[in-house]
Amino acid sequence: MAGTVSTLAHVARHRQRRSLGDPRWVRVALIGAALLFVALFLVVPLAAVFVEALRKGLGPYFAAFADKDAQAAIRLTFLAAGVAVPLNLVFGVAAAWAVAKFEFRGKALLVSLIELPFAVSPVISGLVYVLLFGAQGWFGPYLGAGDHPWLGAWLNARDIQILFAVPGIVLATVFVTFPFVARELIPLMQAQGKEEELAALTLGASGWQTFWRVTVPNIKWGLFYGVVLCNARAMGEFGAVSVVSGHIRGQTNTIPLHVEILYNEYNIQAAFAVASLLTLLALVTLVLKNIVEWRHRRAIEAAAAADLRQYAQ
Repeated sequence: MAGTVSTLAHVARHRQRRSLGDPRWVRVALIGAALLFVALFLVVPLAAVFVEALRKGLGPYFAAFADKDAQAAIRLTFLAAGVAVPLNLVFGVAAAWAVAKFEFRGKALLVSLIELPFAVSPVISGLVYVLLFGAQGWFGPYLGAGDHPWLGAWLNARDIQILFAVPGIVLATVFVTFPFVARELIPLMQAQGKEEELAALTLGASGWQTFWRVTVPNIKWGLFYGVVLCNARAMGEFGAVSVVSGHIRGQTNTIPLHVEILYNEYNIQAAFAVASLLTLLALVTLVLKNIVEWRHRRAIEAAAAADLRQYAQ
C-alpha cells in the first residue's frame, strides 16, 4: 500500500513538472535563437577585428603599435583611466557608505545625481565642458588672458590648459565613469545592512577601524567588480573625449580616437590592429568579471554553509 502511494505521488510530481515546463521544441528554439544572436552580434564582430588586424601578418600588426602616435594614444588612455578610476573609487565608496548607512535630507537627489551620467549622452557630457571652459564659456575669461590677465599668464606660464589638453580628457572620463563604483556598491551595502558596523562601534572600534575591518571585507568583491567596469569604460570612452580632445595627433588622441583617424585615412589594417588592443582589454575585463562573480558566489555559499553548521550545533 505504501509503495503504491509513493508511486502515485512520484507520477503526480512528474506530471506537474511536465505541465509547468515548456515543450522541448520551444526550449530548443529559444536556446538556438539566443546562440544565433550571440554569434552574429558578439562573436563574429570580435573575430572580424582580429582577422582584419592579422590579415597582413604579424609584422604589420606590431608595426601599427610602433607608430609614435599610437604609443602616445595608448599612454594617454592609460593616464586618463589611471586618474579617473582611483577618483571614482574614492567617491564611489564614500557615496555608497553615505547612501546605504545613513538617512539624510537629499538622499534621493544624491542617488539621482550619481545616475545622471547614465541618462546624459557622452557627447553632451563633453559639450558641457566646452561650455564651461571654452573661450566663450562661463570660466573662459578667467582661464584666458582677457579680463583676468594675471590668471591667464599664470596658467600659460605653467602650460596648463583645460580644453584640447589632458585635463579636459581626464574630466570627461571621470564624468562618464562616475556611477560605476557607486551603483555597484549601493545595493550591496544596503542588502548587508549596518548591524555589523553598529556592533563594531558598540564594542569600541573607531570609525576608521570599522570601515577597514568590517565594511571593506564585506564589499571587496563588489568593489573590485565596480573598478573593473569603471576601467573598461574609461579606456573605451569615445563620445565625451572626442568633443574635448581637439583630435591633436600624438597629444590628445586616446586609443578610440586614434582608431577613428586611422580608419578615416583608409589605414584599415593599422586601425583594426590598434582596435584589437581594446578588444583584448574587453576580453580580460569579461574574464575578471566572471572570476569576481564566481568568487563572490563561493563566498556567499561558504557563509551560508557556516551559518547552517552553527545553527545545527
